[in-house]
Amino acid sequence: MSRLLIVDDEERIRVILKKYAEFEGYETDEAADGMEAVLKVRANDYDLIIMDVMMPELDGFTACREIFKIKQIPVIMLSARGEEYDKIHGFELGIDDYVVKPFSPRELMMRVKAVLGRRSNTAAGQGEDSKEVYRIDGLVVDCTARTVMVDGERVNMTPKEYDLLFYMIRNRGIALSREKLITEVWGYDYYGDDRTLDTHIKLLRSSLGPYRGYLVTLRGVGYRFEA
Repeated sequence: MSRLLIVDDEERIRVILKKYAEFEGYETDEAADGMEAVLKVRANDYDLIIMDVMMPELDGFTACREIFKIKQIPVIMLSARGEEYDKIHGFELGIDDYVVKPFSPRELMMRVKAVLGRRSNTAAGQGEDSKEVYRIDGLVVDCTARTVMVDGERVNMTPKEYDLLFYMIRNRGIALSREKLITEVWGYDYYGDDRTLDTHIKLLRSSLGPYRGYLVTLRGVGYRFEA
């Protein structure tokens, strides 16, 4: 049984999410602010965190930054702010999903299920493939070790940036539709905004620096890795 940590300064929201989560069979714990969440993560094990952004004591972004120093736990972030900047900031930190308030608790539970399912599949597949390394000019992508080198310098990316790059480079030269990329990288049961793909492409281009041109935009279709 998966255990969730629900972090929100509004008790009403915590009560609603606790009710829906327990109905889906999850164990739950609560925190009223980011500071309490960090302390609970230090003392307990959780499979996923639902984290609000705007909170007293410690905001959600800062709390995630501190939590990731302790443990790598999937995070779904909640916010009343849906600006692209906030989403990019969250994804750069390494969160798994970003949900804008108001939201459907039932849809949120489906996102929880999707994130936990993807993490489970990733863990199950580790070590099954032989060493897989791609070298293109000064870009070295090691899918097995999950590392990316740009002109001899290691680049740190978010988990989803790695997943997106690995999928595209394995299918280099092929036109990949937006639907195909979302299905293969985020999962067939992904319920988020498809603009999340564009946000991650932007992040990935920034990470690749001089090799950003390898990610080609196909207007009206999607993207292609071309080198």
